[in-house]
Amino acid sequence: MINRRSLLGAAAVGLPTMSLVGARHARAGIKEIRMIESGGKSGESIERGYIEPFTRKTGIKVVRESPAGGVGKLRAIVEAGQTNTVLYELGSVSMVQAKHLDLIEPIDWAAVNPASMYPEAKNEYGFGHQYSSTIMCWRAGAKKPSSWAEFFDTRAFPGKRSLPDWPASCLPFVLLGAGVPADKLYPLDIEAAFKKLNEIKKDVSVWWKTGAQAPQLLRDNEVQYAICWSGRVAGDPAFGATFAGGMADLGFICIVKNANPEDRAAAYRLLHEMSLPENQARAAEVISYTGPSPDLTPLLPKDKLRQFPTSNQNKAVQWIQNAEWWAENGEAVNKRWEAFKLSL
Repeated sequence: MINRRSLLGAAAVGLPTMSLVGARHARAGIKEIRMIESGGKSGESIERGYIEPFTRKTGIKVVRESPAGGVGKLRAIVEAGQTNTVLYELGSVSMVQAKHLDLIEPIDWAAVNPASMYPEAKNEYGFGHQYSSTIMCWRAGAKKPSSWAEFFDTRAFPGKRSLPDWPASCLPFVLLGAGVPADKLYPLDIEAAFKKLNEIKKDVSVWWKTGAQAPQLLRDNEVQYAICWSGRVAGDPAFGATFAGGMADLGFICIVKNANPEDRAAAYRLLHEMSLPENQARAAEVISYTGPSPDLTPLLPKDKLRQFPTSNQNKAVQWIQNAEWWAENGEAVNKRWEAFKLSL
């Protein structure tokens, strides 16, 4: 899934000079660049953490548009021949799809000249700027599960469940509950996953479709256990939650196909700013999803480390979403999922 080509040789032949030349060229040629991102608090974190220092250093404004709209909107932009948008935010699976459709360009990592990054965030076609996590959660006061096997053990841990209505966010956890180790999840055993799901479906009262839904169900005591997005529940005393066995995923910033060369040069300078841990710490003040620097944890609030997907204590106990597998198999699995939902 991850392109881990070595850049050490390139780094030894003068990347800082290349980066400075690119920045001077961008400053001389353009006054603004455009990006399309997912909006909300995430967009605000990009503004505060990355765009503000970038503009101070280069004088170049960044015009943000949201929401991103996934591969469909990106495809329309590229096929229309628009070249005024240079940066586009995509989820991990959407990035793989966009690559196969030739809608994004490989990143010139030499031009970015990033600070240290986790390998999975340094993709050939995308800058992994923001980690998010999907984790197990329970209502405060409910019996605490210590594993996915216990989470799905409805006899020992009685109560209603709420699970995400997306197979990519549900089936891997079901397999973990069936005893499959995290490092053996892929390729997913779909038959085993649906077999386990059929065993516990009577205890799933709500299949949620929005991130706010499951936490609200827990608050209202309509369910006692749920799979949730960490940013909605971690650190909230109304819930118990753990990152152990959780799924970490990445949002990627990509270069739009046929983007203007001067815009691209400026975009690489912005991506460099996104690699700096001090900027990622500022972004994390807005939303509790974190950037790709291994040096970020010491810059985060010590009393909130349990909330962040990439704090040392949390990243070590999670597994990474397999975007390549889902890009290749997602359509078939989604059809199977819809058939399962009709059986409920």
